[in-house]
Amino acid sequence: MTPTASADIDPDAFIPDDRKRCQWAQGPWNVPYHDTEWGVPVHDDRTHFEFLVLEGAQAGLSWLTILKKRDGYRRLFADFNAEKVARFTPKRIDRILLDPGIIRNRAKVEATVRNARAFLAVQEELGSFDTYLWSFVGGRPQVNRWRRMEQIPATTPTSEALSADLRARGLRFVGPTVCYSHLQAAGLVNDHLVSCFRHAELT
Repeated sequence: MTPTASADIDPDAFIPDDRKRCQWAQGPWNVPYHDTEWGVPVHDDRTHFEFLVLEGAQAGLSWLTILKKRDGYRRLFADFNAEKVARFTPKRIDRILLDPGIIRNRAKVEATVRNARAFLAVQEELGSFDTYLWSFVGGRPQVNRWRRMEQIPATTPTSEALSADLRARGLRFVGPTVCYSHLQAAGLVNDHLVSCFRHAELT
């Protein structure tokens, strides 16, 4: 993601251009996200928590749906402040579930609060969630050289190991596919196609 958490995408400001991109990067929401966030190495815990919240919400849905509701998640989940989210009460969860600004799935919302508490436990143990996460790739981004979208895996041994460890720590909605999405989005893995202008910029 970008260096700061909760980046803003203004679809009304979208201006198309002819630069070569990954095939999924189309339209006024996905193109800005692809160009400025996806694959940029993240070293900010709040941004990592934001991705955990949004990726957990995405399970079974499209990323475009989540991008369009990102402001709602930012508003309802304390600007992705894990310490505040960890203190959410059942009554607050009930209020959140009335708001159409997010995906109103009780299991996902309750998991977000649970995950915030587990996230804080990782910080307490290792100093930061960032330190924990980057240890799975040896502290350096893994640069892939895919030429076609079909070559990009949905999961890898690394994402499976991360998923297993996160679930052992009490997190939910962190399956291997979700974890690989996090590794891609947060720049631990560069999965831009080699033909995409961002591949070289991020390598």
